[in-house]
Amino acid sequence: MHPDTPLSPGDPAGTVLRVGQIGFVAPAALLGRFGLQLQRVAPGEPIPGSFWGDEEAGIIGNTVYARDDTPVHSLLHEAGHLIVLPPERRPDVHTDATDSIEEEDATCFLQIVLADELPGVGRARLMADMDAWGYSFRLGSARAWFEQDAANARDFLQARGLPH
Repeated sequence: MHPDTPLSPGDPAGTVLRVGQIGFVAPAALLGRFGLQLQRVAPGEPIPGSFWGDEEAGIIGNTVYARDDTPVHSLLHEAGHLIVLPPERRPDVHTDATDSIEEEDATCFLQIVLADELPGVGRARLMADMDAWGYSFRLGSARAWFEQDAANARDFLQARGLPH
């Protein structure tokens, strides 16, 4: 199963960290470092470019879309898809950034690393949220994958001069 394929629709217990809980300022600044914009979507409005729908973040071109109820892990994952792409490919992105397992792995790794850049988030919280949401890794958890099975993702990011 793909690492970002949810096993269940969302987090029924509501335990994952949401963008509204940390605000949009720090995520917007983080995305800006990579030439991306964060667009806040009004409550209840559909999120443009969302692959999964509901509260999941969306991507179109150089913009990541999120609402207050968007999980932080979703925002970082979709941003990661754009970050791992060469800037010249970003304008063509609408909703689905890649079908490459290599890029998907790099995106999952990068979202964990970028979590350390957001106050009140951090990689431990993000990995716990990924597990709660239903990300599926062959070692059983995001943390086990990140620490023991993600060398290919780390190498991918390192080769492109991205955080790893």
